Amino acid sequence: MGRLLNYTLILALPVVASFQSKPPVRYLPLGDSYTICTGALEQESWPRLLTEHLNNSKIRCSLLNNPARNGFSTQDLIENELPLLKKLKPDFVTLLIGVNDWVRQVPKEEFERNLKHILDDLQKSLPDKRQILLITIPDFGVTPQGKNYGGGRDISKGIEEFNEIILREATQRKLVCVDIFELSKGMGNDRDLIAMDGLHPSAKEYAAWERLILPEVVKLLK
Repeated sequence: MGRLLNYTLILALPVVASFQSKPPVRYLPLGDSYTICTGALEQESWPRLLTEHLNNSKIRCSLLNNPARNGFSTQDLIENELPLLKKLKPDFVTLLIGVNDWVRQVPKEEFERNLKHILDDLQKSLPDKRQILLITIPDFGVTPQGKNYGGGRDISKGIEEFNEIILREATQRKLVCVDIFELSKGMGNDRDLIAMDGLHPSAKEYAAWERLILPEVVKLLK
């Protein structure tokens, strides 16, 4: 038994060394308030949780920055976040964008054009064009303050239409897309899932998103 134990330890050492010597994945999250995680502390944001849990899963990962901002649309992302690709040189990107396009009544066709532009730029810039993970837009209409941002429109239906564009682009480009739309509807039944502003998710809800996102990212990066 002693010899077998020692043999096992010797075999395990190169694995540990390999993990420690491999350069970390350079991760850049892109998006709006749902990526900067308004309503939660910075350490409670799902990109921070994702980075921590990837490292715990033996996938070395470095969160380069979180340039997402409240109110950002696809056009804002193009102008303010895409330029960081050349500067920060990420290996892996998550993309959650579009809610503010819908709120501002940006036509679906314009949203689709901008999304294609963003994805084209990402795929040209990343070392591996497949290492992009898209995330659908949550249903903010179920929150207490959500109706104030709908302009009298059917929020759920409108967000679903934008999500169809996101899912279609992901399929056509063979990219992974995590659909949080149905999960987000739970905010309508549980006040603990909503931030103090009555509109954004709480840390608890962001953590639930991360639990859906993490296994897909592990598969993608491995």
